[in-house]
Amino acid sequence: MESREMESNMVLRPIGVIRTPFSSRAEAPHQGRVSREICEIEIFPEFEEGLMDLDKCTHLIVLYWLDRADRTRLRAVPPHDGRVHGVFATRSPDRPNPVAFSVAELLSVEGRRLRVRGLDALNGTPLIDIKPYSPGIDCVPDAKIGWWDEKQSRK
Repeated sequence: MESREMESNMVLRPIGVIRTPFSSRAEAPHQGRVSREICEIEIFPEFEEGLMDLDKCTHLIVLYWLDRADRTRLRAVPPHDGRVHGVFATRSPDRPNPVAFSVAELLSVEGRRLRVRGLDALNGTPLIDIKPYSPGIDCVPDAKIGWWDEKQSRK
């Protein structure tokens, strides 16, 4: 399939919105996992039925669209490294398709509102999807990021 053909077939629509105390990138943590802030995910009414049994999960994979990202960037300098890398080797929010994810702790489900901890999204960020986090499936203990390991060994 040609890339143009694939692009024309792709449809992505938000299923909700994320409410956080972060109004700018400077206020948001570099990684959601380190945030202790309690945030709210509001699911749009037409997707409420999809929340059935979600309250039985302790952690969620939250996928969201970084609507304020620079989609022209192909290189990034991570804040903890100081060297230039290709965006696909980083977690930079600035990238051609600014899809982000966080593993968030689910604190409560109240109707269409989820209270979670562990997001780095800005207030009003569009929610793409939610999946249950499974430590048996999603955790890869021996995974590596080569440039990060090189940086750590130089310390």
